[in-house]
Amino acid sequence: MYSLQELGWCKFFAQQAAQQANGEGNIVFARVAEENRELYRIFCEQGEFLAELSGKLRHATTSRADFPAVGDWVLAQPRLRENRATIHGVLQRRGKFSRKIAGRKTEEQIVAANVDIVFLISSLNREFNPRRIERYITLAWDSGARPVIVLNKCDLCEACEAEMLRSEAASAAIGAPVVLASATRGDGLAELRAILREYAESTDASTAPAPEQSGLTAALLGSSGVGKSSLINALLGLQAGGQLRTQAVREGDDRGCHTTTSRQLLVVPGGGVLIDTPGMRELQLWDAADGIGRTFGDIQELAARCKFRDCKHQLEPGCAVRAAVESEALDAERVESFHKLEREEQFLEAKQDAAFRSQRTKELRKMMKSVNRFYRDRGR
Repeated sequence: MYSLQELGWCKFFAQQAAQQANGEGNIVFARVAEENRELYRIFCEQGEFLAELSGKLRHATTSRADFPAVGDWVLAQPRLRENRATIHGVLQRRGKFSRKIAGRKTEEQIVAANVDIVFLISSLNREFNPRRIERYITLAWDSGARPVIVLNKCDLCEACEAEMLRSEAASAAIGAPVVLASATRGDGLAELRAILREYAESTDASTAPAPEQSGLTAALLGSSGVGKSSLINALLGLQAGGQLRTQAVREGDDRGCHTTTSRQLLVVPGGGVLIDTPGMRELQLWDAADGIGRTFGDIQELAARCKFRDCKHQLEPGCAVRAAVESEALDAERVESFHKLEREEQFLEAKQDAAFRSQRTKELRKMMKSVNRFYRDRGR
């Protein structure tokens, strides 16, 4: 059994508690720990339960993002004898790390909800890519969580090389701390714990997880094989038999296997939670305009000095961004990454508008059919 504070409960959710109560008996507040095809594992003060959505809630959902996600707080009705529960509602989220679902369909997928800190994991082997870091941190800024770049497996390279890659990551993730870590050797673990303590102490009272630092929520995200599960094992100090399963990367190309197959929330002894996620081989943007602006703040600052307000930073005269590239004060690849993410976001916005119009048309047709049926039946 867990206390709500251990699970990350704070004033933001407490203020919703009275309003969200729906009058049904035995309703408790619980946190979603795992989701698998609309079957959920939830944690609450009464213990751990397998849960499904109520028919009313299922009917009320209009999109994938309306369904509970790992990290969400929900109103649940436990059935203690069956060790099962029914979810009747989802509390408003403080934030969410979202991406577009894989494939052609234009729909949002929530990777983790209500997260305080996002550890963006990259490994110091052939997987390291500053452009990928820019993509991850763009979505992290939009999630409402504080991003931290973790360069894992620093034991696989020389110290001078690791520092050079750390500098590259810092240039790609302006405003976020960068930590060199090794889950096997223990490097960086004390620094990561210190970041968690510092965040908890500086958190605003309205979103503070508890009077002490017991209810912080941290999520680990990254590609397959970067060592997310190994880092969690190291941070939690788990001993043999209680560890998350891990696998070695392939020697030929340093690609990882999907050791973690579903997102899951883990309770830290003493309070707080960690959310482990499967490796993401595809990370498309979702509603990330603000995140792009923050990730590329250096380019935005230069853009303010351009001769034309609508400068595209291509061939326009008096472009401060192109001038910085030519003087080597700004990396040309970073500018190209900025353009690429902007184009992707604009394309996605256009697809979202088209999908919204299509959905509205379907709803209007459905409504008109109901109206016509009403008048037809009334005339009988």
